[in-house]
Amino acid sequence: MIKTGTISTNNKARHLYKLEDEIEAGIVLNGDEVKSLRMGHCDLKDSFVEVVNGQAYVIDMNIPQYAMSHLGSNPKRKRKLLLHKLQIRRLAAKTLQGGYTCVPISIYFNDKGFVKIRIAIAHGKKLFEHKDQIIRRDNERELSRAIKQRET
Repeated sequence: MIKTGTISTNNKARHLYKLEDEIEAGIVLNGDEVKSLRMGHCDLKDSFVEVVNGQAYVIDMNIPQYAMSHLGSNPKRKRKLLLHKLQIRRLAAKTLQGGYTCVPISIYFNDKGFVKIRIAIAHGKKLFEHKDQIIRRDNERELSRAIKQRET
């Protein structure tokens, strides 16, 4: 059972997008959803944030039903994010620009035990940027291996 700390991270978002501005937001949940999160059950893969009628919602975030719950709720329902109006306006303005989207990066319990979600405004990477990142990572590995080999 998780009291504080990270519940889930969206590693796919870090791979597919260049993350720019990060924002911490609260999220509106049902009681059984919080229980499920405390058990560590959550999936952020393929989820995104959308601004509709001046409200921000996270879409396609999967929180499976808590095993002991008798309530039947949709695990992928739209969940409202708790943000200031200015933050919502910035999100809406940025996502209207071409190539930008807003994705959740992680969901966690803060020090007070509240569920928080970290979202980021992101710009999609091109195919050559993915390849450049892989080449850069391989070069860094080879360099660190060479340094370790030289030390021994």
